[in-house]
This record gives sequence, C-alpha cells and structure tokens, in this order.
Amino acid sequence: MNIENQNILITGANRGIGLGFAKACAKRKTNLILAIRKNDDELIAELKNLGALSVVIIESDLSSRVGVENLITAADPLKIDIVFNNAGMLTGGLLDEQKMDDIYQMLQVNVNSLIQLSHWAVGKMIAQKHGKIINHSSVSAVMHFPCATTYAASKAAVWAFSACLEQELKGTGVSTLCLVTPGIKTRMFDEIDKLYSKNIEVPKDSISPDEYALKIISAIESDQTTLSPGGVTGAGLKLATHLRSVFNFGVSKAFKGR
Repeated sequence: MNIENQNILITGANRGIGLGFAKACAKRKTNLILAIRKNDDELIAELKNLGALSVVIIESDLSSRVGVENLITAADPLKIDIVFNNAGMLTGGLLDEQKMDDIYQMLQVNVNSLIQLSHWAVGKMIAQKHGKIINHSSVSAVMHFPCATTYAASKAAVWAFSACLEQELKGTGVSTLCLVTPGIKTRMFDEIDKLYSKNIEVPKDSISPDEYALKIISAIESDQTTLSPGGVTGAGLKLATHLRSVFNFGVSKAFKGR
C-alpha cells in the first residue's frame, strides 16, 4: 500500500511510537486522524508543517467501552484507509503484587479497545474494498519473562487476534499488519525498569520511536503482515519460539527471585 494521500487513524498519537509514526506519515503527505485524550493545537501545527495534508484530533478515552464507542461515532463519517491500534498500557511486577484495577484497565486499552476498533474498521473497510489494520503487539507475546505476566498476556492476545483476522480478510482488499515490537525508547520503556528491575535484570537495548516509525511505513508499503525485530532481539525471539527450554534457562539466570 502506498501511504501517500491515505487517511490514517492513530490511537495514542501524542507520544512514543504513535507520535513518531504520525510525524513520519505527515512527511509523506497523508491525512491524519489522531485519537488522543486532549486537543493539541501545537501538535496539529507541527504535523501540518511537516507536510500533513490535514490533521483532525478526536478527544478519546479508550479506558472504557463507552469511550471507544464515542471515538467510533466521531470517526465513522470520515474516510479511513488505515487504523493503527497503537495505544497501550504497561503492567509489571510479580503477579500477586500487581493491582487488579491496573490489570483490568490495561486489558481494556491493550486488548478490548483494539478489538472493538478493529470490529468497526473491518466493516467499514470491507465496504470500501480497501484498508489496513495495524495492531501493536510486542516481543513479550513470545519472549516470556517473570514480572510480565499480565502485559505479555495482552500482547499474546493481540498477536493471536491479528493472525486470525489476517486469514478472515483474504480476498477482501483489507489487510493486517502486526507489530512485534522490540524495545523502543519511550516513556513506557522507562517504566519497565521501575516495574521489573526489583526482580529481574531488564535488557537495555532499544531504538528510537522515529526509527521504528520508518520500519512500520516500510512494512506497510511492502504489504508485510508481520513486522518482527532483527538483531539481538530478533535472535532472542527465534530462540523463544524454537528452543523454549534454552530461552527459559537464560531467563532463569536473570531472575532475581522474590
């Protein structure tokens, strides 16, 4: 899919990967619909200066079903070619030390809202015989570490959902792209150290959101269905997939216990 002139809805577009992707899309002359919590005139001006053809902000709260429904109601009259389900929350720490309210909210944002938005977008895109849904999974979907129980479960759900949806959409003109995201230097990445490091040594490898945004665009334009990491993280992903006992042995060395 050629990204130029496309109408792109991005959730969580005010920081991190979402912001990096919005900027990269702006430079490629796209129309941006940003689902963020508050209107931001400075962000609109910045993206237009970078080359965006138009920028619309829909004030959105994905932490409830009603909040997602409000977003859908506002976005439904607009032409949408790409939906990037990027918004996410992080939970971490030993399972019995995590707060259930935090877990429920994370699952709502990471899984439930993503499925709800995809449910809406699929019908809209099939009717126009064109479109792409991008879902933000993670290496945590496969690389399972202590202290990542609930977050990894949410990202595994996203990966499975995307893989099933990919098969459903064959021949419709609508496609999916699942991001198996490695460490990206964002505020969430910094939170990992706070939540995990008490009990496990946290890998420090990361790339910038702007660098990753370019990888996403390349994957869109080459019609990839999965964007997996390379390098050391990619090797770890393959190890976790094909030699789980070896991967788990390495993880056990990093785990400090309770």
